[in-house]
Amino acid sequence: MSGAGGQRGSGAATAHRPPVGSWSSLPRGPAAPLSLLAALCALLTLPIAGCEETGARPTATLQAPDSADQLLEGFSHYVTNEGVRRTRVEADTAYFYESSQVTELRDIKVTFYDLQGEEGSTLTAKRGTYRWQDGSMEANDDVVVVSPDGRRLTTEALRYDNATNTISTDQRFNFDRGTEHLEGNSFRSDPDFKNVVTDRPRGVAGDGLLLPGQDGEQ
Repeated sequence: MSGAGGQRGSGAATAHRPPVGSWSSLPRGPAAPLSLLAALCALLTLPIAGCEETGARPTATLQAPDSADQLLEGFSHYVTNEGVRRTRVEADTAYFYESSQVTELRDIKVTFYDLQGEEGSTLTAKRGTYRWQDGSMEANDDVVVVSPDGRRLTTEALRYDNATNTISTDQRFNFDRGTEHLEGNSFRSDPDFKNVVTDRPRGVAGDGLLLPGQDGEQ
């Protein structure tokens, strides 16, 4: 996924730059809507999280759905919270909707950062939704999150909360770490899987041991 913005806990606005890439305006009716670039600049007066340009500027554009106000191919953006870089969101294509301040993303990649600014886990998915008001995101279809030490989460839908820096799903998931395999009906954790909470977990723990309550059935 690549786009950015989130809510600062202090309520103070930070410098907001539009995401990089190749823009295409999509007028509707007798007059074109307010340019999204101008709309994003207007957001300077709102309590949103900071955004940083990446410097990459692709040139190709695609045709967006009729309802989209603008599109961007080669979308790449950072999301910050309280001045701390949280994620880098990238997508092949981004469709912007000004009235709802939502961006729909296609073929996304999200890189998470720790408090020291080091790269952590990465998320990939076929589709995603980014919400400019609070920096939250949803990823859908073939969602995969991989941590630096090789832990791997797969599911069909995953939410990211920028305010709490957590990922979660209420759908079935698979979680693997070395020889350990875990399945369940819901999952919540930080992006690097340091604090994991699941509902009705089942699977195989280290050394091939079944998790409690499975009665010898994997």
